[in-house]
Amino acid sequence: MAIETDVLVVGGGATGAGVARDLALRGIDVTLVERDGLTSGTSGRSHGLLHSGARYAEADRVGAEECITENRILKDIAGACIRDTGGLFVQLAEDDPDYFEAKRAACEDIGIPVETLDSDAAQERVPDLAAEVERAFEVPDAVIYPSRLVAANAADAREHGADIHPHAPVEDVLVADGQVTGVRVGGAVGDTIEADYVVNATGAWAGRFAAMAGLDVEMQPTRGVMVSVEYDDLGPVLNRCRDPDDGDIVVPHEREAVLGTTSVPVRDPDEYETEQWEIEESIEECAAMLPPVADAPEVRTWWGIRPLYAPDEDERGGRGISRGFFLLDHADDGVDNMASIVGGKLTTYRQMAEATADLVCDGLGVDADCRTADRRLPGVDDPERLDALVAEFDGQGPTDEDVVGSV
Repeated sequence: MAIETDVLVVGGGATGAGVARDLALRGIDVTLVERDGLTSGTSGRSHGLLHSGARYAEADRVGAEECITENRILKDIAGACIRDTGGLFVQLAEDDPDYFEAKRAACEDIGIPVETLDSDAAQERVPDLAAEVERAFEVPDAVIYPSRLVAANAADAREHGADIHPHAPVEDVLVADGQVTGVRVGGAVGDTIEADYVVNATGAWAGRFAAMAGLDVEMQPTRGVMVSVEYDDLGPVLNRCRDPDDGDIVVPHEREAVLGTTSVPVRDPDEYETEQWEIEESIEECAAMLPPVADAPEVRTWWGIRPLYAPDEDERGGRGISRGFFLLDHADDGVDNMASIVGGKLTTYRQMAEATADLVCDGLGVDADCRTADRRLPGVDDPERLDALVAEFDGQGPTDEDVVGSV
């Protein structure tokens, strides 16, 4: 006997868990499946930055506006899933001052709070900052602990009736007469799930899942390295104020700093080569902003895979500054009850989930509003409870393993 549900969400990262939570809060019966533990894909292998939008301000106004909106929402609803550090965009002597001015002006125009600091004030804010820093501006960046964030979303979905299944890989998708009629799921489920609607929230793996349904979702994943080093003196996030390049961000944790990152295309999000030069270049470039990290002991290194949508990457000509999301309604491709949500950023996961849930509700004829922006996530005032949820969902990722479970 098959399992029946209104909506099947495939993918247990931030977006998938966010979709499950949004739909469950709207009173829809939801089942979520993830092939490994929750947060095992891109969400748990990021640098963990909660963007203010400043990184995108001069090149992608819409994306920047999305970020500052979601930044404020998550600071309200996510509690101990967020560490509110602030951020600096720093200009070194070799960096283009016009770029600094353009970014600062764009932030002010969008409404991203900005405070400009001269070299002395920047050094006072971060005493180990490089002497070559000529000026900086401060923005409301912060740090996300993705393991906790995803677990809290999944727990809220479950509290409102959703079924959450880690270690439940999809084995086949059955399509007939323009509809997904069933999804065969192995592992912890070991059954066929019949759903009125299917959401593909598998990120960099979206093309693979779509292909099981005879659909073409063209992804262009890229890998990026993160290096965590011992360093407990950094207050704000540090961003190099220049065109996006390798080694232009330092993210503070409690006793470590995460240095990143690179951008190298990969064919397979599961099997890809990694290169020592990526580690070395990230350290060297980040040390140009914060010299002590050059010799700081390395704690751990990991690579993450960005879930980039190939048509957007092709249009922009490769590495750029935009990271918008794309909601693909596969009714346009001949499968009426399936959608894929691709691209985007960890910062905008809730907005991505809201857009997806709106489309699903339209498809199901359900009239219900999104409630996720106003409802505080469960357990976020209690880090120990959050970390217990992470363990329950097998949701620990390398991004925050130095913090999660250590309280």
